[in-house]
Amino acid sequence: MGSEGRSWRSLFGMRAVVILVTVVALLSLATGIANISVPETTGPLGQYIPTSVQQAAGFTGALTGFLMLTSVWGLRRGYRVAWYATVALLPITGVQGLVQGSVLSLPLVSLSLLSLPTVLVNYRRFDNHLSVSTGQLAATAALAGTLVYGTAGTYALQEEFVQVSTLTDALYFTIVTASTVGFGDVTAQSAQGRLFVISLVVLGTASFALALGSVLGPAIQARFSRALGTMTTEQLELLENHVIVLGYGDLTEPLVEELADGSTRFVVVTDDSNTATMLREHGVDVFVGDPSDDEPLHEVDIEHARAVIVATDDDAEDAFAILTARELNPDVRIVAAASVRENVQKLRRAGADTVLSPAVIGGRLLVRSALGESDVESVADRLMEE
Repeated sequence: MGSEGRSWRSLFGMRAVVILVTVVALLSLATGIANISVPETTGPLGQYIPTSVQQAAGFTGALTGFLMLTSVWGLRRGYRVAWYATVALLPITGVQGLVQGSVLSLPLVSLSLLSLPTVLVNYRRFDNHLSVSTGQLAATAALAGTLVYGTAGTYALQEEFVQVSTLTDALYFTIVTASTVGFGDVTAQSAQGRLFVISLVVLGTASFALALGSVLGPAIQARFSRALGTMTTEQLELLENHVIVLGYGDLTEPLVEELADGSTRFVVVTDDSNTATMLREHGVDVFVGDPSDDEPLHEVDIEHARAVIVATDDDAEDAFAILTARELNPDVRIVAAASVRENVQKLRRAGADTVLSPAVIGGRLLVRSALGESDVESVADRLMEE
C-alpha cells in the first residue's frame, strides 16, 4: 500500500505538475515559432481560420511559452501565484494551438488539456507566498503606466505620426521609443508630436531603469546580505507580528532552535558578524547591529513585534537591551533569562515581563532528583515538551 501511495504521488504530485507544465511551455514555444510563418501542414481547422489569425496565434503562442517557463520557475519553489498563472495559461495554450490550425500544434492542445486536472488537484501543494517589495510594485506600476500613456497618446495623436493607424501600431511605437531602440520607421510630423515623443522617451527611460533596478538591486543586495550574514530590505519590510531575539549566546542557541522548528517568524539581532553569518547559513533571519541601540530595533520593526526575547550570557547587556526595547514599544511582551540569580529582579525592573533563571530551575531539579523524588524527570520532560 505504501509503494502504491508513493507511485500515485509521483504520477500526480508536485513533480508531475512541474514536468507537465515544462513540456507544455516548450511545446508552446516551439509550435509558436514554427507557425509564425504560414504552416504547410494544416490541421482539421486550418482551412477555416484566416492566415493572419494563424500567424498572430504563432506570435502569441511563443510569448505564452516564455510566460509559462516563468510559471515553472515559480512552481518549483511552491509559489501559489505561479499555480494561479499556470491555471490561467494552460487553457490559453490549448486555444492558441487550435487557432494555429497546424498538425504540429495537436500535441500542444492535447497535453494542455491533460495537464490542467493534474495542476488543479495539487492546489494545496503550492502554498508559498511570493514576497514583492514596495519598490518592485512601484516599478511595475511605472512601467505599465508608461506603456498605457504611450499607447493611448500615440493613438490619439495618430494624425501627427507617419504609419500609425491602429492600437497595435501605437503599442509598437511606444515600446521601441520607450526602450530607446528607435527604428525610425514611425516619426512625428509636428511640434506637438515631437513634444509627446520627448515625454515618452523620458518616462520610458526612467521606468525601464526603475524596473531594471528593482530586479537587479535585490539580487545584488541579497548576495551581499548572504556574505555579511544579515537581512535584505525586502525581508525587513515583511516583518510583522514576529518575535525579536536580542543578542546571541549559549542560552540563546536552544531557544533559536525551538523557534526555527515552529511557524512563528523571528529575527535575531546581534553585533557579532561571525555569528550572523553562521545563523544565516542555517536559514535564520539575522540583523547585524547592537541589540541595545535604537536604530537596529527600529529596522527589525519592534513597533509591530509580537514579543522580545533576551537571553544572552551577559545580564548587564541584557538589561540595556530590555530598557531600549521597552522604551521603543511599551506594550510588547519581553521575556528574559538571567544567568545569575541575583539579577532576576534587576531585569524585571529594567522592563522585562517575565524573567527566568535557568541555573535556579536546573539546580532545584537536580536537588529533588538527588533526594529521590520520582517525578523530577517527568517534570523536566513536560518543560521540554512545552
